[in-house]
Amino acid sequence: MSDRAAFGLIGLGTMGSNLALNLDDHGIPVAVWNREPEQTRAFLASHPARGFTATFTFEELVRALERPRRILIMIPAGDPVDETLAGVVPLLDRGDVAIDGGNSLFHDTRRRAEELAARGLHFFGVGVSGGSEGARHGPSLMPGGPAEAYPLLAPALEAIAARTETGPCVGWLGPDGAGHFVKMVHNGIEYADMQAIAEAYDLLGRGLDFDAGRIAEILAEWNRGPLDSYLLEITVDILRAEDPETGRPLVESILDEAEQKGTGRWTAATALDLGVPAPSIGAAVDARAVSSRRRERLAASGLIQGPRPSAAADRDALVDAIRDALYAARICAFAQGMDLIGAASREYRWSIDRSEVARVWTGGCIIRSRLLDPVRRAFLDRPDLPLLLLDPDVGARIESAQAGLRAALAAAQRGGLPAPAWSAALAYFDAFRSPRLPQSLIQAQRDYFGAHRYRRVDDPDGPPVHTDWSAAAAEGGRASR
Repeated sequence: MSDRAAFGLIGLGTMGSNLALNLDDHGIPVAVWNREPEQTRAFLASHPARGFTATFTFEELVRALERPRRILIMIPAGDPVDETLAGVVPLLDRGDVAIDGGNSLFHDTRRRAEELAARGLHFFGVGVSGGSEGARHGPSLMPGGPAEAYPLLAPALEAIAARTETGPCVGWLGPDGAGHFVKMVHNGIEYADMQAIAEAYDLLGRGLDFDAGRIAEILAEWNRGPLDSYLLEITVDILRAEDPETGRPLVESILDEAEQKGTGRWTAATALDLGVPAPSIGAAVDARAVSSRRRERLAASGLIQGPRPSAAADRDALVDAIRDALYAARICAFAQGMDLIGAASREYRWSIDRSEVARVWTGGCIIRSRLLDPVRRAFLDRPDLPLLLLDPDVGARIESAQAGLRAALAAAQRGGLPAPAWSAALAYFDAFRSPRLPQSLIQAQRDYFGAHRYRRVDDPDGPPVHTDWSAAAAEGGRASR
């Protein structure tokens, strides 16, 4: 048996440290390296009974590993990853594997995979979801990289991943940037779902005048049904937490400025690049941006008057409507995310199995929810499903929830409460169920001012045509007289 470590790990921040402990729990020896040597020493001192190998140069790290070497990089995305690879790659041999477990942009992962492949090395971009707790006890893992090299990683990744009745929450998703792309979309869905929950909290609170404790009770009840999810579960805990300084709910002491690290923006921007509608994700990103403009919001609140929330005539009915609004918004967020994954898979020739994506998300990750079961079944039944809403089961679920979404959104609008995620979800749903949209007028406008041409309803596959609109309008005006 080799006395060398099976895995190298670069980066002993919260995520890296917890993944190292997770690997060690499963009998996988780990050699660790951190840019600050004192952090490496402190990590080993905190776990004296563990078998970690401390290394302080990249040369030491590479020598400490059995072949083929497997090195997991857990550092901030961007230049730090390239700088680390520049130091490590020249020391590796053909067949060795470098793994980026951070939230890197998938374009960077594709570039790095190509560069390392040219040197006979394997590069994997692995999305890791579940936060620090998931990293320690079982994350959802989304690897993308060369299929022929995945068996070198699979035993370790399957050992440390979360597990559900479907197996370990990890699976090879495709080549080069596929894994990081799926993780990016995961985070986009996460943004949308968090915003939809926040809108439910706002309408229950400001709209119905329920306190945090009452809202927690309502959400806890919802979490025992179809809305069961990790995000709703932690929201209940948050609303029950008390601020020791004020004795009030702690959430009320938190500044209402939501920060973001970029993955939500990447998802929205990529959807635009690929021509995929993802309005719920875009609305969630915009909502965080608006929240950061606190100075302007405070100024506007003193200058611009609007409606004030008033008690609903039937409070129980509105509570039920808010529940349905949240469910419908969640369905739309998953529909948009899965549509985006399908489009990228076609664009980059990844052949991503979306039923496997849903399965990997069933445990360990931030967006795990009961809804993933019908989502997975939808793509198992029809792998080429063009839109999640077209699945009979999922379509029936959102159809039954749409009345509640409309009622809750109307109540929010009457009370002057912003609900961008709900609004985006309803517009998305209504657009896809509409056999004809007003974009015919937009095409006419484009043809009028730019001669961009249009296709006719009676010849949709025929050549585009152009109209002299001024002449047509004059002729039509004479005919109308």
